[in-house]
Amino acid sequence: MKLLITGSNGLLGQEIVADCIAQQIDFHAISSGENRNPTCPNTHYTSIDITDFIAVKSFFDISSCSHIMHTAAMTNVDACELNPEECYKVNHLASRHLFEIAKEKNLHFTLLSTDFVFDGEQGNYSETDTPNPLSIYGNSKWLAEQALINSGYTHWAIARTIIVYGTGYKLNKSNIFSWLLNELSQGKEVRLITNHFRAPTWAEDLATGCMAIVKKNATGIFHLSGPETLSIFEIGIRVAKFLGVSEQLIIASDSNTLNQAAPRPPRTGFNLTKAMTELGYQPHTIEETLGFLQNK
Repeated sequence: MKLLITGSNGLLGQEIVADCIAQQIDFHAISSGENRNPTCPNTHYTSIDITDFIAVKSFFDISSCSHIMHTAAMTNVDACELNPEECYKVNHLASRHLFEIAKEKNLHFTLLSTDFVFDGEQGNYSETDTPNPLSIYGNSKWLAEQALINSGYTHWAIARTIIVYGTGYKLNKSNIFSWLLNELSQGKEVRLITNHFRAPTWAEDLATGCMAIVKKNATGIFHLSGPETLSIFEIGIRVAKFLGVSEQLIIASDSNTLNQAAPRPPRTGFNLTKAMTELGYQPHTIEETLGFLQNK
């Protein structure tokens, strides 16, 4: 088995690289720009813009793999709303192009997707629930999913997830937990909304779930998230309790005050039964992961 990891400079990509190294699984990593992950050998890395279809095709003409883990994406929801052409080019068209190559070469293909394919009216979504994205970002990922679902090819998996957090090297963006730990540990007040609910996902758990898909050659859709669905406000309270700081530092707010470009689903969260049963997925609670996050 040889795994090709796209988006290897990102948080999840770095965790999957680490798992491959630890488990002695042959891999190659691709991302845009220089290799920012010092644990990934440069001999296992190639800089590729996945929207450059000629470059991608040329890479596959001279490289071989048995599995593709496609984590590369444009994930800034508001930037996607403001730049829809770029969003669709990265999240939909590039993903579809990679998948077509996987089909042609009979490779196992895993697409990373999102809870934002749902409208948030229900929550606790299972893999059989019908998507109804509200945003450009959510729609771009749903279109990428449909390329797999409607292909007639069966050697694929979709791994949907929610608010991934953790630590990595030279990441392009921080995450809510890193920000909360930094702000609250300095005694600063933070405003968090009470009317959006998510199940935050520890990056190491997500990587373990993704690797289980690869090693089992699993197919179909899998929901991989944290075990608890909380409001963003409640997440802040949990972090404050962990740090032993005053919960009064968490100021309740409402999403309507944020003036965000893209609409968000009010309540997501996943039913994890399928992933637990078929993949052995066992995600950690917030408290179990904050110590690791704080000490890195």
